[in-house]
Amino acid sequence: MYSDNGTNFRGADRELQCSFRSLMNDPSLKEILANDGVKWHFVPPVAPHFGGLWEAGVKSFKHHLKRVIGARTLSRSEFVTILCKIEACLYTRPISPLSDDPSDFTALTPGHFLIGRLLTSVPEESLLEINANRLSRWQHVQLMVEQI
Repeated sequence: MYSDNGTNFRGADRELQCSFRSLMNDPSLKEILANDGVKWHFVPPVAPHFGGLWEAGVKSFKHHLKRVIGARTLSRSEFVTILCKIEACLYTRPISPLSDDPSDFTALTPGHFLIGRLLTSVPEESLLEINANRLSRWQHVQLMVEQI
């Protein structure tokens, strides 16, 4: 795991190391944890630009979140739905083409690395033409999702 050198991440690393040491006393859990080999890496203290790739991802996520939600107050389930939709939007962005054929528009996406194939869903009907006061609460959430 990679992160910047913030004090909150350093503190979390110490807490996790302490918990890890206490868990290592359990022989069955010790084998599972040893096989995963999770290690926390930090960028140098005065070089936050080393984490530029993940910082760009955070920036994209925050941009979509602020643009869609704005100052609205959402329930927990509505908020989680919006988060999942933004996540899906970011995981379907193209990285590179899958073939050299110019008529093939299929692209490699981050979703391919997560589930081994393209993230797809059935398109939903547009709610943009319906007056906002005629929409149910769920349709309001769907309208926000359309704005991502």
